[in-house]
Amino acid sequence: MKQNNISPKTSRPPYLLGLLGLIPLVGFFVGLGLLLYGIIKYKDKVLIGIGIACMLFTLIIYSSLFYFGFKSDFGKNAWAKHSQVQLNSLVKNIEFFKLENGKYPDSLTQLLNKNEFVMIVDPLKATSGNSDMFFNYENLGDSYLLFSAGIDGLPNTKDDIFPEVSPSKNIGWRRTH
Repeated sequence: MKQNNISPKTSRPPYLLGLLGLIPLVGFFVGLGLLLYGIIKYKDKVLIGIGIACMLFTLIIYSSLFYFGFKSDFGKNAWAKHSQVQLNSLVKNIEFFKLENGKYPDSLTQLLNKNEFVMIVDPLKATSGNSDMFFNYENLGDSYLLFSAGIDGLPNTKDDIFPEVSPSKNIGWRRTH
């Protein structure tokens, strides 16, 4: 009885597994496996190259996502739009707090004491790594200031983002002192 024993030298390296390298994250681990196979089992430079290419592809994809999502003008403008939406919602929460308590909160963290979800973190500050991540808020007694410092991160500049509500006698939000 004859057995088909295939030795590592005559078996063909799994080059087609390199196609899995096109799947980000999964491709990194497949690439690592192909690299190790190429070095240890097959001693094949092409397989080593495919493994390295798979890992580099994943690194390039995730680096690009990070750059375009957080550092590019496109990403910063998208976070600015997100800040705008959250500011509009925050005005409602602040006004409801006053309705329940008879006064405006001293800080935005007082809004967190309720059972509902309130977003007081400015996405622009959070994505820039700023340690103070809250929207700019100041209680003025019978009114309040609320805004985002904008893309440049500096308050009281031309790129500041304000809630899209018109100041009226019914709400306490003010654009300036």
